[in-house]
Amino acid sequence: MDGKTIVLGITGGIAAYKAAMLASALSKRGARVQTVMTKHATQFITPLTLQSVTREAVFVDQFDERNPSRIAHIALADDADLVVVAPATADAIARIAHGMGDDMLTTVLLATKAPVVLAPAMNVHMYENPLVQRNLGILREAGFHIAEPGIGPLACGYTGRGRLMEPDELVEFIDMVLTPKRLLNRTVLVTAGPTRERIDPVRYLSNDSTGTMGYALAQMAWRMGAKVTLVTGPVAKEPPLGVEMVPVESAQEMLRAVVDRAPDSDIVIKSAAVADYRPLQEATVKIKKTDQALRLDLVQNADILQALRAVRKPSSYVVGFAAETHDVDYYARRKLREKELDMLVLNDVLEEGAGFGDTTNRVTLYFADGTVLPLELASKLAVADDILSHVADRFRAVGRAAMPHTP
Repeated sequence: MDGKTIVLGITGGIAAYKAAMLASALSKRGARVQTVMTKHATQFITPLTLQSVTREAVFVDQFDERNPSRIAHIALADDADLVVVAPATADAIARIAHGMGDDMLTTVLLATKAPVVLAPAMNVHMYENPLVQRNLGILREAGFHIAEPGIGPLACGYTGRGRLMEPDELVEFIDMVLTPKRLLNRTVLVTAGPTRERIDPVRYLSNDSTGTMGYALAQMAWRMGAKVTLVTGPVAKEPPLGVEMVPVESAQEMLRAVVDRAPDSDIVIKSAAVADYRPLQEATVKIKKTDQALRLDLVQNADILQALRAVRKPSSYVVGFAAETHDVDYYARRKLREKELDMLVLNDVLEEGAGFGDTTNRVTLYFADGTVLPLELASKLAVADDILSHVADRFRAVGRAAMPHTP
């Protein structure tokens, strides 16, 4: 979003106050935000507020021409990399859907070639009204991106669908619209986080995975246009926007979830830190401390990557992860070969900035044809972007020839 010009349209609804938070968030991401308000919007929030947040002039009057060399609404339309209308009231939606051009905002929308995001916000019964839904259908068909409102308490006193999408989610939605659709119409299955293997009702065996890398992969795959399912172990993270979530706890639960969904997946990315062992028996009550040493008998969990061989699509692309601490190249090559992967992502967890819980990562990509590609240290979202870009470059959904596996 850095360096992009985003035109923020604000219409006359109580949720207009959230537009200031959206403008602030977009500005912090490096975007130039130019605001266009309807006259009704100024009843809820002042132009000065938006000017103070964005450091840009705010447009309200259609005939407010400040530069004789450029017509204002055409200049705004031409300069925009994206236009977002938040909130979009029922009245604004109707006028936009029927090609009205009677104020500054609607004339900008008629003139722009940039993608447009509409974020509806209104009373639940208004939103469900067939006329409003018909107008939204017209806009979807015309290529507008609709940021669906959330469900919750509304200013009118009702509870239901109609809440403006929260500013942080709107920023993510805008990121999705601006991201090239390199995985459009692909189905992507991602696993993330740790698993927990129960010892008794209050204790378990686990590891330090936070799920950040896997969640970043799911988030970026959705931005790239994929239909994404995220099978996640227990982590303290908010679900990524637009992603189907499948929560699991144990390695056995993750195995079932992956095997059930892999046959319908074009791309499978196994980034979860799955426990290799589990207790032979799980106590039904808390094990009490005694003077004696406690012994745990462990049995090996099923290998999920191994199980994928029997259920994956022949044309699918499978990516595995290896979190290693020593002899990293040897173990990466061995896992790539033995699991018959298309790509392996090696993560040396002892390397500074690349361990569990870090916000950054530095990985090396190993491909089935013998190519090895180290990536630079970057945020986990940027690393996810790099990984998925390489997957998109190499993946072929139909008729992909089997890749040779080089030791």
